Amino acid sequence: MTPDATEKATGPGERRLAGLALNPAAPVDVLLRLLASDSAAVRVALCRDRALPGPVVDAVVAHPDWRTRGFFAENPYADPEQRARLVDDPEYRVRGRLAREPRADDVCMPRPLPDRTVVRIIETYEDELLWELNRLISPGLQRAMTTHPSPKVRGMGISRLSWKSLTPDTRDALLADPDPGVRKSAEANRSSYERLRDPDAVREDLPAHHCHARTHLLLYGALAPDVVAEALSQNPWSIAFNDSTPPETVALLAAHPDPEVRAEVAVRSDLGPAERRALAVDPDPGVRLALSVHPALTEAERAAIDYEVEQDDAYCLWPVYDPESVPDLELVRARALSAHPLLRRRAAREMHLPADLVALLADDADLGVRVLLGQNHPDAPAALLLRCFLEHTGRDRWHVTRHANFPRAGLARFAGDEDPAVRRLALLDPEVPAETADRLTRDVDSQVRADAARHPRLPQDRIAALLDDPELAHRAAANPALPVATMYTLIAAAGQPVS
Repeated sequence: MTPDATEKATGPGERRLAGLALNPAAPVDVLLRLLASDSAAVRVALCRDRALPGPVVDAVVAHPDWRTRGFFAENPYADPEQRARLVDDPEYRVRGRLAREPRADDVCMPRPLPDRTVVRIIETYEDELLWELNRLISPGLQRAMTTHPSPKVRGMGISRLSWKSLTPDTRDALLADPDPGVRKSAEANRSSYERLRDPDAVREDLPAHHCHARTHLLLYGALAPDVVAEALSQNPWSIAFNDSTPPETVALLAAHPDPEVRAEVAVRSDLGPAERRALAVDPDPGVRLALSVHPALTEAERAAIDYEVEQDDAYCLWPVYDPESVPDLELVRARALSAHPLLRRRAAREMHLPADLVALLADDADLGVRVLLGQNHPDAPAALLLRCFLEHTGRDRWHVTRHANFPRAGLARFAGDEDPAVRRLALLDPEVPAETADRLTRDVDSQVRADAARHPRLPQDRIAALLDDPELAHRAAANPALPVATMYTLIAAAGQPVS
Protein backbone atom coordinates (compact mmCIF):
# COMPACT_ATOMS: atom_id res chain seq x y z
CA MET A 1 0.00 0.00 0.00
CA THR A 2 1.25 3.49 -0.73
CA PRO A 3 2.06 5.61 2.34
CA ASP A 4 -0.54 8.30 1.60
CA ALA A 5 -3.30 5.70 1.34
CA THR A 6 -2.18 4.08 4.60
CA GLU A 7 -2.17 7.39 6.42
CA LYS A 8 -5.78 7.99 5.45
CA ALA A 9 -6.83 4.79 7.21
CA THR A 10 -8.20 5.71 10.63
CA GLY A 11 -8.25 2.35 12.40
CA PRO A 12 -6.95 -1.23 12.28
CA GLY A 13 -10.06 -2.57 10.53
CA GLU A 14 -9.82 0.05 7.81
CA ARG A 15 -6.09 -0.58 7.38
CA ARG A 16 -6.72 -4.30 6.94
CA LEU A 17 -9.34 -3.60 4.27
CA ALA A 18 -6.99 -1.20 2.49
CA GLY A 19 -4.37 -3.96 2.46
CA LEU A 20 -6.93 -6.48 1.27
CA ALA A 21 -7.75 -4.15 -1.62
CA LEU A 22 -4.18 -4.74 -2.85
CA ASN A 23 -4.30 -8.50 -2.49
CA PRO A 24 -3.63 -9.99 -5.96
CA ALA A 25 -5.54 -13.14 -5.03
CA ALA A 26 -8.71 -11.38 -3.87
CA PRO A 27 -11.64 -12.59 -6.00
CA VAL A 28 -13.86 -10.19 -7.91
CA ASP A 29 -16.64 -10.46 -5.35
CA VAL A 30 -14.30 -9.35 -2.56
CA LEU A 31 -13.02 -6.43 -4.63
CA LEU A 32 -16.57 -5.31 -5.41
CA ARG A 33 -17.44 -5.37 -1.71
CA LEU A 34 -14.37 -3.26 -0.99
CA LEU A 35 -15.44 -0.84 -3.71
CA ALA A 36 -18.68 -0.36 -1.76
CA SER A 37 -16.70 0.63 1.35
CA ASP A 38 -17.27 4.03 2.91
CA SER A 39 -13.52 4.35 3.46
CA ALA A 40 -11.61 6.63 1.10
CA ALA A 41 -8.37 4.85 2.04
CA VAL A 42 -9.78 1.52 0.88
CA ARG A 43 -11.04 2.95 -2.40
CA VAL A 44 -7.73 4.74 -3.04
CA ALA A 45 -5.80 1.50 -2.62
CA LEU A 46 -8.28 -0.44 -4.74
CA CYS A 47 -8.83 2.03 -7.56
CA ARG A 48 -5.45 3.75 -7.85
CA ASP A 49 -2.75 1.42 -6.60
CA ARG A 50 -3.24 -1.88 -8.43
CA ALA A 51 -4.41 -3.45 -11.67
CA LEU A 52 -8.08 -4.49 -11.63
CA PRO A 53 -10.05 -7.24 -13.37
CA GLY A 54 -12.62 -6.20 -15.99
CA PRO A 55 -15.80 -6.54 -13.88
CA VAL A 56 -14.30 -4.33 -11.17
CA VAL A 57 -13.23 -1.75 -13.75
CA ASP A 58 -16.83 -1.72 -15.02
CA ALA A 59 -18.06 -0.96 -11.51
CA VAL A 60 -15.42 1.71 -10.89
CA VAL A 61 -16.19 3.56 -14.13
CA ALA A 62 -19.90 3.58 -13.23
CA HIS A 63 -19.34 4.47 -9.57
CA PRO A 64 -21.48 7.41 -8.41
CA ASP A 65 -18.65 9.01 -6.40
CA TRP A 66 -16.45 11.16 -8.62
CA ARG A 67 -13.49 10.80 -6.24
CA THR A 68 -13.54 7.05 -6.73
CA ARG A 69 -13.54 7.45 -10.50
CA GLY A 70 -10.79 10.03 -10.08
CA PHE A 71 -8.61 7.55 -8.19
CA PHE A 72 -8.86 5.18 -11.16
CA ALA A 73 -8.18 7.97 -13.66
CA GLU A 74 -4.69 8.39 -12.19
CA ASN A 75 -3.91 4.67 -11.79
CA PRO A 76 -0.53 3.87 -13.44
CA TYR A 77 -1.13 0.11 -13.14
CA ALA A 78 -4.38 0.13 -15.13
CA ASP A 79 -4.42 -0.63 -18.82
CA PRO A 80 -4.62 2.71 -20.68
CA GLU A 81 -7.66 1.41 -22.57
CA GLN A 82 -9.44 0.99 -19.23
CA ARG A 83 -8.54 4.49 -18.03
CA ALA A 84 -9.65 5.86 -21.41
CA ARG A 85 -13.23 4.93 -20.56
CA LEU A 86 -13.32 8.01 -18.32
CA VAL A 87 -12.56 10.42 -21.17
CA ASP A 88 -16.11 11.81 -21.24
CA ASP A 89 -16.71 11.67 -17.49
CA PRO A 90 -19.24 14.31 -16.42
CA GLU A 91 -17.00 15.52 -13.58
CA TYR A 92 -14.38 18.12 -14.50
CA ARG A 93 -11.98 16.88 -11.81
CA VAL A 94 -12.05 13.30 -13.11
CA ARG A 95 -11.24 14.50 -16.61
CA GLY A 96 -8.45 16.61 -15.18
CA ARG A 97 -6.89 13.59 -13.47
CA LEU A 98 -7.14 11.53 -16.64
CA ALA A 99 -5.30 14.23 -18.58
CA ARG A 100 -2.50 14.31 -16.00
CA GLU A 101 0.37 11.84 -16.21
CA PRO A 102 0.10 9.23 -13.44
CA ARG A 103 2.92 9.15 -10.94
CA ALA A 104 5.81 6.84 -11.74
CA ASP A 105 7.46 4.49 -9.26
CA ASP A 106 9.92 1.62 -9.27
CA VAL A 107 7.17 -0.80 -10.31
CA CYS A 108 5.80 0.74 -13.48
CA MET A 109 6.12 3.74 -15.72
CA PRO A 110 3.11 5.63 -17.07
CA ARG A 111 1.92 4.46 -20.48
CA PRO A 112 0.38 6.64 -23.21
CA LEU A 113 -3.36 6.80 -23.57
CA PRO A 114 -4.87 5.50 -26.83
CA ASP A 115 -4.44 8.01 -29.64
CA ARG A 116 -8.18 8.41 -30.13
CA THR A 117 -8.53 9.26 -26.44
CA VAL A 118 -5.80 11.88 -26.57
CA VAL A 119 -7.42 13.41 -29.65
CA ARG A 120 -10.76 13.47 -27.82
CA ILE A 121 -9.10 15.20 -24.86
CA ILE A 122 -7.47 17.82 -27.05
CA GLU A 123 -10.69 18.49 -28.95
CA THR A 124 -13.09 18.66 -25.99
CA TYR A 125 -11.22 19.49 -22.77
CA GLU A 126 -10.64 22.95 -21.39
CA ASP A 127 -7.22 24.34 -22.32
CA GLU A 128 -6.04 24.41 -18.69
CA LEU A 129 -6.36 20.62 -18.56
CA LEU A 130 -4.07 20.04 -21.54
CA TRP A 131 -0.71 21.29 -20.33
CA GLU A 132 0.12 18.08 -18.41
CA LEU A 133 -0.63 15.60 -21.21
CA ASN A 134 3.10 15.16 -21.89
CA ARG A 135 3.97 11.47 -22.14
CA LEU A 136 0.32 10.44 -22.25
CA ILE A 137 0.66 11.24 -25.95
CA SER A 138 2.14 8.31 -27.85
CA PRO A 139 5.33 8.96 -29.82
CA GLY A 140 3.50 8.14 -33.04
CA LEU A 141 0.80 10.72 -32.40
CA GLN A 142 3.38 13.29 -31.35
CA ARG A 143 5.13 12.88 -34.70
CA ALA A 144 1.83 13.22 -36.59
CA MET A 145 0.26 16.09 -34.66
CA THR A 146 1.15 18.89 -37.06
CA THR A 147 -0.44 17.00 -39.97
CA HIS A 148 -3.40 15.54 -38.08
CA PRO A 149 -6.91 15.96 -39.58
CA SER A 150 -8.10 17.74 -36.41
CA PRO A 151 -7.23 21.45 -36.38
CA LYS A 152 -7.03 21.47 -32.56
CA VAL A 153 -4.49 18.68 -32.66
CA ARG A 154 -2.48 20.51 -35.34
CA GLY A 155 -2.60 23.65 -33.23
CA MET A 156 -1.37 21.82 -30.17
CA GLY A 157 1.35 20.18 -32.24
CA ILE A 158 2.63 23.62 -33.19
CA SER A 159 2.80 24.72 -29.57
CA ARG A 160 4.70 21.57 -28.56
CA LEU A 161 7.38 21.81 -31.26
CA SER A 162 9.99 24.39 -32.14
CA TRP A 163 9.65 26.00 -35.55
CA LYS A 164 13.22 24.92 -36.25
CA SER A 165 12.30 21.24 -35.90
CA LEU A 166 9.60 21.39 -38.59
CA THR A 167 10.37 20.60 -42.21
CA PRO A 168 9.94 23.42 -44.75
CA ASP A 169 6.93 21.64 -46.28
CA THR A 170 5.26 21.31 -42.89
CA ARG A 171 5.90 24.97 -42.10
CA ASP A 172 4.38 26.06 -45.39
CA ALA A 173 1.36 23.82 -44.88
CA LEU A 174 0.72 25.18 -41.39
CA LEU A 175 1.07 28.79 -42.49
CA ALA A 176 -1.52 28.09 -45.22
CA ASP A 177 -3.72 25.86 -43.04
CA PRO A 178 -7.47 26.13 -43.76
CA ASP A 179 -8.12 26.69 -40.05
CA PRO A 180 -7.52 30.30 -38.95
CA GLY A 181 -6.50 29.23 -35.43
CA VAL A 182 -3.81 26.94 -36.80
CA ARG A 183 -2.56 29.67 -39.14
CA LYS A 184 -2.39 32.10 -36.22
CA SER A 185 -0.44 29.64 -34.06
CA ALA A 186 1.92 28.86 -36.91
CA GLU A 187 2.55 32.53 -37.58
CA ALA A 188 3.19 33.18 -33.88
CA ASN A 189 5.61 30.24 -33.73
CA ARG A 190 7.45 31.44 -36.82
CA SER A 191 7.59 35.00 -35.52
CA SER A 192 9.01 33.89 -32.17
CA TYR A 193 11.63 31.78 -33.89
CA GLU A 194 12.63 34.55 -36.29
CA ARG A 195 12.93 37.09 -33.46
CA LEU A 196 15.16 34.63 -31.61
CA ARG A 197 17.41 34.47 -34.71
CA ASP A 198 17.49 38.27 -35.13
CA PRO A 199 20.25 39.92 -33.04
CA ASP A 200 18.47 43.29 -33.04
CA ALA A 201 15.21 41.72 -31.87
CA VAL A 202 17.04 39.79 -29.14
CA ARG A 203 18.66 43.02 -27.94
CA GLU A 204 15.27 44.71 -27.93
CA ASP A 205 13.64 41.86 -26.00
CA LEU A 206 16.49 41.34 -23.53
CA PRO A 207 15.43 42.33 -19.99
CA ALA A 208 17.92 44.50 -18.14
CA HIS A 209 17.51 42.55 -14.90
CA HIS A 210 18.48 38.95 -14.27
CA CYS A 211 15.50 36.67 -14.88
CA HIS A 212 14.46 33.53 -16.71
CA ALA A 213 13.63 35.44 -19.90
CA ARG A 214 17.07 37.07 -20.00
CA THR A 215 18.82 33.75 -19.43
CA HIS A 216 16.77 32.09 -22.17
CA LEU A 217 17.68 34.75 -24.71
CA LEU A 218 21.38 34.63 -23.80
CA LEU A 219 21.39 30.85 -24.10
CA TYR A 220 19.45 30.48 -27.33
CA GLY A 221 19.16 33.84 -29.08
CA ALA A 222 21.31 35.25 -31.86
CA LEU A 223 23.57 37.74 -30.08
CA ALA A 224 24.88 41.06 -31.40
CA PRO A 225 28.51 41.99 -30.57
CA ASP A 226 27.51 44.54 -27.91
CA VAL A 227 25.22 41.98 -26.21
CA VAL A 228 28.04 39.43 -26.25
CA ALA A 229 30.45 41.97 -24.76
CA GLU A 230 28.06 42.82 -21.92
CA ALA A 231 27.26 39.17 -21.22
CA LEU A 232 30.94 38.27 -21.21
CA SER A 233 31.34 40.25 -18.01
CA GLN A 234 27.94 39.50 -16.45
CA ASN A 235 26.69 36.10 -17.69
CA PRO A 236 29.66 34.34 -19.28
CA TRP A 237 28.37 30.80 -18.72
CA SER A 238 25.21 31.52 -20.73
CA ILE A 239 27.01 32.70 -23.85
CA ALA A 240 29.50 29.85 -23.45
CA PHE A 241 26.56 27.62 -24.38
CA ASN A 242 25.10 29.81 -27.15
CA ASP A 243 25.64 28.57 -30.71
CA SER A 244 25.89 32.13 -32.02
CA THR A 245 28.81 33.14 -29.81
CA PRO A 246 31.62 34.10 -32.23
CA PRO A 247 34.88 32.09 -32.33
CA GLU A 248 36.96 34.91 -30.86
CA THR A 249 34.65 35.08 -27.84
CA VAL A 250 34.70 31.30 -27.47
CA ALA A 251 38.51 31.56 -27.29
CA LEU A 252 38.21 34.14 -24.51
CA LEU A 253 35.73 31.95 -22.64
CA ALA A 254 38.05 28.96 -22.95
CA ALA A 255 40.55 30.95 -20.89
CA HIS A 256 37.99 32.37 -18.45
CA PRO A 257 39.06 32.28 -14.77
CA ASP A 258 35.85 30.47 -13.76
CA PRO A 259 36.25 26.70 -14.31
CA GLU A 260 32.49 26.29 -14.70
CA VAL A 261 32.61 28.59 -17.73
CA ARG A 262 35.58 26.69 -19.18
CA ALA A 263 33.76 23.39 -18.63
CA GLU A 264 30.74 24.75 -20.51
CA VAL A 265 32.95 25.81 -23.39
CA ALA A 266 34.68 22.43 -23.42
CA VAL A 267 31.59 20.64 -24.72
CA ARG A 268 30.96 22.97 -27.65
CA SER A 269 30.98 21.07 -30.95
CA ASP A 270 32.63 24.03 -32.72
CA LEU A 271 35.54 24.27 -30.30
CA GLY A 272 38.75 24.94 -32.20
CA PRO A 273 41.89 22.79 -32.04
CA ALA A 274 43.85 25.40 -30.06
CA GLU A 275 41.15 25.65 -27.43
CA ARG A 276 40.86 21.85 -27.24
CA ARG A 277 44.61 21.56 -26.64
CA ALA A 278 44.50 24.18 -23.90
CA LEU A 279 41.51 22.68 -22.12
CA ALA A 280 43.00 19.20 -22.33
CA VAL A 281 45.64 20.30 -19.81
CA ASP A 282 43.37 22.63 -17.82
CA PRO A 283 44.25 22.79 -14.10
CA ASP A 284 40.65 21.96 -13.17
CA PRO A 285 39.75 18.23 -13.29
CA GLY A 286 36.12 19.00 -14.15
CA VAL A 287 37.18 20.93 -17.23
CA ARG A 288 39.49 18.15 -18.36
CA LEU A 289 36.73 15.59 -17.91
CA ALA A 290 34.26 17.72 -19.90
CA LEU A 291 36.76 18.08 -22.74
CA SER A 292 37.68 14.38 -22.71
CA VAL A 293 34.37 13.33 -24.30
CA HIS A 294 34.49 15.95 -27.07
CA PRO A 295 33.37 14.34 -30.36
CA ALA A 296 36.30 15.79 -32.32
CA LEU A 297 38.89 13.92 -30.24
CA THR A 298 40.47 10.67 -31.31
CA GLU A 299 40.77 7.80 -28.84
CA ALA A 300 44.47 8.54 -28.55
CA GLU A 301 43.78 12.19 -27.74
CA ARG A 302 41.27 11.16 -25.09
CA ALA A 303 43.74 8.78 -23.54
CA ALA A 304 46.33 11.56 -23.31
CA ILE A 305 44.02 13.65 -21.07
CA ASP A 306 44.39 13.29 -17.32
CA TYR A 307 40.72 12.85 -16.42
CA GLU A 308 38.99 10.95 -13.66
CA VAL A 309 35.47 9.48 -13.79
CA GLU A 310 33.89 9.20 -10.38
CA GLN A 311 31.57 6.41 -9.32
CA ASP A 312 28.36 7.96 -8.03
CA ASP A 313 24.66 7.10 -7.81
CA ALA A 314 23.55 8.65 -11.09
CA TYR A 315 23.08 5.32 -12.85
CA CYS A 316 19.35 5.26 -13.21
CA LEU A 317 16.60 4.12 -15.49
CA TRP A 318 16.71 6.13 -18.71
CA PRO A 319 13.11 5.89 -19.95
CA VAL A 320 12.66 5.50 -23.69
CA TYR A 321 9.49 7.29 -24.69
CA ASP A 322 9.79 6.49 -28.37
CA PRO A 323 10.93 2.88 -28.85
CA GLU A 324 10.61 3.29 -32.63
CA SER A 325 13.31 5.96 -32.63
CA VAL A 326 16.55 4.14 -33.48
CA PRO A 327 19.79 5.99 -32.68
CA ASP A 328 22.83 6.22 -34.92
CA LEU A 329 24.06 2.67 -34.36
CA GLU A 330 27.49 3.46 -35.81
CA LEU A 331 27.92 6.18 -33.20
CA VAL A 332 26.56 3.90 -30.47
CA ARG A 333 29.08 1.20 -31.46
CA ALA A 334 31.96 3.68 -31.42
CA ARG A 335 30.97 4.78 -27.93
CA ALA A 336 30.60 1.21 -26.70
CA LEU A 337 34.11 0.38 -27.94
CA SER A 338 35.66 3.55 -26.53
CA ALA A 339 38.18 3.42 -23.71
CA HIS A 340 36.32 6.30 -22.06
CA PRO A 341 33.82 5.16 -19.39
CA LEU A 342 31.47 8.10 -19.94
CA LEU A 343 31.11 7.29 -23.62
CA ARG A 344 30.52 3.63 -22.83
CA ARG A 345 27.86 4.72 -20.30
CA ARG A 346 26.09 6.66 -23.04
CA ALA A 347 26.07 3.54 -25.18
CA ALA A 348 24.95 1.32 -22.30
CA ARG A 349 21.68 3.17 -21.79
CA GLU A 350 20.56 2.60 -25.40
CA MET A 351 17.78 0.01 -25.59
CA HIS A 352 18.71 -0.72 -29.23
CA LEU A 353 22.27 -1.73 -28.35
CA PRO A 354 23.16 -4.82 -30.47
CA ALA A 355 23.56 -8.20 -28.77
CA ASP A 356 27.34 -8.38 -29.17
CA LEU A 357 27.74 -5.04 -27.44
CA VAL A 358 25.34 -6.06 -24.68
CA ALA A 359 27.55 -9.06 -23.99
CA LEU A 360 30.66 -6.89 -24.07
CA LEU A 361 29.36 -4.15 -21.75
CA ALA A 362 27.78 -6.62 -19.33
CA ASP A 363 31.31 -7.40 -18.16
CA ASP A 364 32.58 -3.82 -18.32
CA ALA A 365 35.08 -2.71 -15.70
CA ASP A 366 33.02 0.41 -14.95
CA LEU A 367 30.15 0.11 -12.48
CA GLY A 368 28.21 2.88 -14.21
CA VAL A 369 28.33 1.07 -17.55
CA ARG A 370 27.08 -2.16 -16.02
CA VAL A 371 24.26 -0.54 -14.06
CA LEU A 372 23.05 1.60 -16.94
CA LEU A 373 22.99 -1.48 -19.17
CA GLY A 374 21.08 -3.46 -16.56
CA GLN A 375 18.57 -0.71 -15.92
CA ASN A 376 17.84 0.10 -19.54
CA HIS A 377 18.39 -2.81 -21.92
CA PRO A 378 15.50 -5.28 -22.38
CA ASP A 379 17.93 -8.16 -22.95
CA ALA A 380 20.25 -7.49 -20.02
CA PRO A 381 21.42 -10.90 -18.77
CA ALA A 382 20.26 -12.22 -15.40
CA ALA A 383 23.74 -12.45 -13.90
CA LEU A 384 24.38 -8.79 -14.73
CA LEU A 385 21.10 -7.67 -13.17
CA LEU A 386 21.83 -9.38 -9.88
CA ARG A 387 25.38 -8.06 -9.88
CA CYS A 388 24.07 -4.55 -10.49
CA PHE A 389 21.80 -4.76 -7.48
CA LEU A 390 24.49 -6.14 -5.20
CA GLU A 391 27.15 -3.61 -6.24
CA HIS A 392 25.12 -0.44 -6.76
CA THR A 393 23.46 1.13 -3.74
CA GLY A 394 22.34 4.43 -5.27
CA ARG A 395 18.94 5.69 -6.24
CA ASP A 396 16.72 3.53 -8.43
CA ARG A 397 18.53 0.48 -7.08
CA TRP A 398 15.32 -1.50 -6.58
CA HIS A 399 14.07 -0.81 -10.09
CA VAL A 400 16.43 -3.38 -11.58
CA THR A 401 14.56 -6.12 -9.69
CA ARG A 402 11.51 -5.36 -11.87
CA HIS A 403 13.41 -6.29 -15.03
CA ALA A 404 11.87 -9.32 -16.74
CA ASN A 405 15.25 -11.09 -16.68
CA PHE A 406 16.00 -10.48 -13.01
CA PRO A 407 16.71 -13.89 -11.41
CA ARG A 408 14.48 -14.95 -8.53
CA ALA A 409 15.29 -18.59 -7.95
CA GLY A 410 17.86 -19.04 -5.22
CA LEU A 411 17.58 -15.53 -3.77
CA ALA A 412 16.67 -17.00 -0.37
CA ARG A 413 20.43 -17.30 0.23
CA PHE A 414 20.53 -13.55 0.89
CA ALA A 415 18.16 -13.71 3.87
CA GLY A 416 21.01 -13.24 6.34
CA ASP A 417 22.85 -10.43 4.54
CA GLU A 418 23.84 -7.44 6.66
CA ASP A 419 22.35 -5.04 4.07
CA PRO A 420 18.56 -4.84 4.56
CA ALA A 421 18.04 -4.08 0.86
CA VAL A 422 19.83 -7.32 0.00
CA ARG A 423 17.78 -9.21 2.58
CA ARG A 424 14.72 -8.01 0.70
CA LEU A 425 15.97 -9.97 -2.29
CA ALA A 426 15.28 -13.20 -0.41
CA LEU A 427 11.60 -12.31 -0.47
CA LEU A 428 11.60 -12.20 -4.27
CA ASP A 429 12.36 -15.92 -4.23
CA PRO A 430 9.08 -17.79 -4.80
CA GLU A 431 10.55 -20.81 -3.01
CA VAL A 432 11.93 -19.04 0.06
CA PRO A 433 11.52 -21.43 3.02
CA ALA A 434 8.47 -20.73 5.17
CA GLU A 435 10.61 -20.43 8.29
CA THR A 436 12.80 -17.83 6.56
CA ALA A 437 9.79 -15.72 5.56
CA ASP A 438 8.52 -16.06 9.15
CA ARG A 439 11.85 -14.89 10.57
CA LEU A 440 12.02 -11.92 8.25
CA THR A 441 8.65 -10.61 9.50
CA ARG A 442 10.61 -9.88 12.70
CA ASP A 443 13.55 -8.22 10.91
CA VAL A 444 15.01 -5.01 12.31
CA ASP A 445 14.27 -3.25 8.98
CA SER A 446 10.69 -2.09 8.43
CA GLN A 447 10.73 -2.65 4.64
CA VAL A 448 12.01 -6.21 5.06
CA ARG A 449 9.23 -6.87 7.57
CA ALA A 450 6.65 -5.43 5.20
CA ASP A 451 7.83 -7.56 2.27
CA ALA A 452 7.89 -10.69 4.42
CA ALA A 453 4.34 -10.10 5.63
CA ARG A 454 3.13 -10.26 2.01
CA HIS A 455 5.10 -13.33 0.95
CA PRO A 456 2.85 -16.26 -0.03
CA ARG A 457 5.22 -18.75 1.64
CA LEU A 458 4.55 -17.22 5.04
CA PRO A 459 2.91 -19.81 7.31
CA GLN A 460 -0.84 -19.43 7.81
CA ASP A 461 -0.55 -19.06 11.59
CA ARG A 462 1.92 -16.19 11.14
CA ILE A 463 -0.35 -14.46 8.60
CA ALA A 464 -3.23 -14.75 11.08
CA ALA A 465 -1.09 -13.32 13.87
CA LEU A 466 0.06 -10.39 11.74
CA LEU A 467 -3.54 -9.42 10.98
CA ASP A 468 -3.58 -8.13 14.55
CA ASP A 469 -0.17 -6.46 14.31
CA PRO A 470 -0.51 -2.64 14.34
CA GLU A 471 2.35 -2.22 11.87
CA LEU A 472 1.92 -5.16 9.50
CA ALA A 473 -1.82 -5.92 9.51
CA HIS A 474 -2.42 -4.26 6.13
CA ARG A 475 0.58 -6.08 4.63
CA ALA A 476 -0.69 -9.42 5.89
CA ALA A 477 -4.13 -8.64 4.47
CA ALA A 478 -2.45 -8.19 1.07
CA ASN A 479 -0.78 -11.60 1.26
CA PRO A 480 -2.01 -13.75 -1.67
CA ALA A 481 -1.97 -16.82 0.60
CA LEU A 482 -4.68 -15.29 2.77
CA PRO A 483 -7.70 -17.65 2.67
CA VAL A 484 -10.75 -16.28 0.91
CA ALA A 485 -12.85 -17.12 3.97
CA THR A 486 -10.58 -14.85 6.03
CA MET A 487 -11.06 -12.07 3.49
CA TYR A 488 -14.82 -12.20 4.05
CA THR A 489 -14.25 -12.25 7.80
CA LEU A 490 -12.15 -9.08 7.58
CA ILE A 491 -14.89 -7.39 5.57
CA ALA A 492 -17.54 -8.41 8.08
CA ALA A 493 -15.38 -7.33 11.04
CA ALA A 494 -15.09 -3.87 9.52
CA GLY A 495 -18.86 -3.56 9.29
CA GLN A 496 -19.19 -4.30 5.59
CA PRO A 497 -21.87 -6.73 4.37
CA VAL A 498 -20.62 -10.16 3.23
CA SER A 499 -23.76 -11.34 1.45
